[in-house]
Amino acid sequence: MKIFKSLPARLLLGIVLGILLGLVLSENVMTVVVTLKYIMGQLITFCVPLIIIGFIAPSITKLGNSATRMLVVAIVIAYVSSILAAFMSMFAGFALIPHMSIVTDPEGLRELPEVAFQLNIPQIMPVMSALVFSVLLGLAAVWTKAKTITAVLQEFQNIVLDIVKKIIIPILPFFIATTFCGLAWEGSITKQLPVFLLVIVIVMLGHYIWLAVLYGTASAYSGRSGIEVVKHYGPAYLTAVGTMSSAATLAVALECARKSKNLRPDMVDFGIPLFANIHLCGSVLTEVFFVMTVSKVLYGQLPAAGTMVLFCLLLGIFAIGAPGVPGGTVMASLGLITGVLGFNEDGTALMLAVFALQDSFGTACNVTGDGALTLILTGYAEKHGIKEEKIASVDL
Repeated sequence: MKIFKSLPARLLLGIVLGILLGLVLSENVMTVVVTLKYIMGQLITFCVPLIIIGFIAPSITKLGNSATRMLVVAIVIAYVSSILAAFMSMFAGFALIPHMSIVTDPEGLRELPEVAFQLNIPQIMPVMSALVFSVLLGLAAVWTKAKTITAVLQEFQNIVLDIVKKIIIPILPFFIATTFCGLAWEGSITKQLPVFLLVIVIVMLGHYIWLAVLYGTASAYSGRSGIEVVKHYGPAYLTAVGTMSSAATLAVALECARKSKNLRPDMVDFGIPLFANIHLCGSVLTEVFFVMTVSKVLYGQLPAAGTMVLFCLLLGIFAIGAPGVPGGTVMASLGLITGVLGFNEDGTALMLAVFALQDSFGTACNVTGDGALTLILTGYAEKHGIKEEKIASVDL
């Protein structure tokens, strides 16, 4: 049918089929499902550094002498977005959590079968290494006016774009289906989710409020409609919900952002891959509210206000370096959870479990928010007369 040719429809179908199959499949069949998910996850993960290098480095060369300034602006607005989202979540936590009665009971889940066989596909380099490499290579190419390397990077971007279109995007619905199949089979959807349903609803409402703030601010600053940008983000949002990974959603996010007429193409190629790794406003917002909830549940009280302010400020920094993979933000900040908040092993374990329940929606907020920050970059570039530089052709 024609409707299933669209990516959103395929993603939704993958979610529904995954849940239904997870409720009825036997353990032997689930072993196959888990193995397929593992292999597809390995392939997607392998391509992430290639996508980062293929888009960020060439995009920096297109910025010319303005590349360094644009990079600083991008990092600053990503950090500001994350810590302001954290503070909003903190205020909501102090206002709402004392009036809520939350009982947790994560017991009784089935354990997923082991992978039938290991097909390891190591990345050519870690995600953060690829990010730093892309930035340094792009900046150095601009500083030295390296025309040959600049042309090679542009060719490499075209190659990576084809990999994304012909390999990554076609397998995403199947990867999402296996993910939800596993969640349904182990019981997370039917047993864990109702336990923190109220908390998750509050956090998701916070996501939408923050996205409205981001797009409203971006619209006011750039003079362009943020609604025109966010209306293209449906496939990216659904992909993020299914993959729970900003990195795995990067290909779809690029495709969605490219459809917006209000985003400059060079800002899309530069901003979207960069923000996928440094802008985790939804995950930060979620983690702040959840650590306060877990503290109330296990220790009978909320952390002190000063402690939470310090936690939020540091969490924004840790989020910049967190990997854009499932649970990346909370994993990167475990030192803060134990060191600043003083959580013991039980608190840390419960925090990881609860965070995993809605990690997909936090990731979706991260990805969708990247469009707003890219709109701010577009406005900044136009206000300061930063024009896209054409790549000169070089015979190799």
